[in-house]
Amino acid sequence: MLRFCALAAVLAAAGPALAKDITVEAGPDAQERLQTALLDAKPGDTVRIGAGRFELTDGLSLDVNGVTVRGAGPDKTVLSFRGQLGAGEGLLVTSDDVVLRDFAVEDSKGDGIKSKGADRIVYKNVRVEWTGGPKASNGAYGVYPVESSDILIDGVTVSGASDAGIYVGQSNRIIVRNSVAKYNVAGIEIENRGYAEVTNNLATHNTGGILVFDLPALPRHGAGFVTVSGNKVIDNDTPNFAPPGNTVATVPTGTGVLVMAENDVNIFDNDLSGNGTANIMVVAYRQSFEDKSYDPYPRNVRISGNKHGRAGFAPAMPGGKELAQALGGTLPPIFWDGTVESGKGPAVNGSRDAPVLTLNLALGAGIETARPQLVTLTEAVPIAWPAVRLPPAMEAAAK
Repeated sequence: MLRFCALAAVLAAAGPALAKDITVEAGPDAQERLQTALLDAKPGDTVRIGAGRFELTDGLSLDVNGVTVRGAGPDKTVLSFRGQLGAGEGLLVTSDDVVLRDFAVEDSKGDGIKSKGADRIVYKNVRVEWTGGPKASNGAYGVYPVESSDILIDGVTVSGASDAGIYVGQSNRIIVRNSVAKYNVAGIEIENRGYAEVTNNLATHNTGGILVFDLPALPRHGAGFVTVSGNKVIDNDTPNFAPPGNTVATVPTGTGVLVMAENDVNIFDNDLSGNGTANIMVVAYRQSFEDKSYDPYPRNVRISGNKHGRAGFAPAMPGGKELAQALGGTLPPIFWDGTVESGKGPAVNGSRDAPVLTLNLALGAGIETARPQLVTLTEAVPIAWPAVRLPPAMEAAAK
């Protein structure tokens, strides 16, 4: 037993020294050479993808723990899937402790980069783009980590996704920062997860800028505790191009930040302007569902200290134009459907950020029953919960 322990200690200490670089350059047979490198990599290895354009005909996959995939920069190393024959992801990662950085994925038939069940994953300085512009035939998600813990998305740019540019779902401990989402249906979407920070991003020219959702009939419901702060959410004006039937197909054009059926959300110190429907919307989940454990109400959403520019000048929600006319031509920057869970207080509170329009709708009631009212948010004690702390190795990998 002592000999085994000593051997294990020696092998553990020798691990980093055995790590190697596997370099793949652009050129003929790039598909085979790149996928072989991802298959042959060992924990601690770095797959270095050289500068140039890689014309690929099939998706790539990585299922080895502890691998870094690194290009020469998102404008220098381009993985083009324009000729992709299948309908899957550009790159699928199913292993832990992976770092993806400094390359671009273009025109994948399905999602751009998906990581599933991959804990402690870093996306750094990555670009995902559908170069033909917004189209329903584009892949659904650009950067798509799901069913994971400890996720860092830093300095990512996504454009053209027919669902969400940056999507994190059914996961815990998430940071999305310093990224750009443009010309997607949803710029950034945080869905059915717990403890997330969305900070210092630019969401512009999407249908909706930043979405925080909790939906029924998924493997896990969100634990809430989401911070949306320090973001620029401006000019989200792209007509909704999601395929019919998708949840985000109902997002009104011109939505800044949209919270649906989530609890403990703190929206503060954001720059919000040019969003024709509303800068901030808070709504219940209003469709039918059979999931008995699901709570469709938003709870404890705090809105404070945001900078509100022009908003509500082109409301695209049902009845929005008529409401705007009744209020002098535009809607207030903050919209709340007014749905309140029985026996509980208002779902929305905060400081006197801006005028708020509430519809005072009951859950399940149609828009024709709305009782529009301008209200002032109730002052409340600031929401406080622990900041998201990721493992130091993840932060080091993102430098």
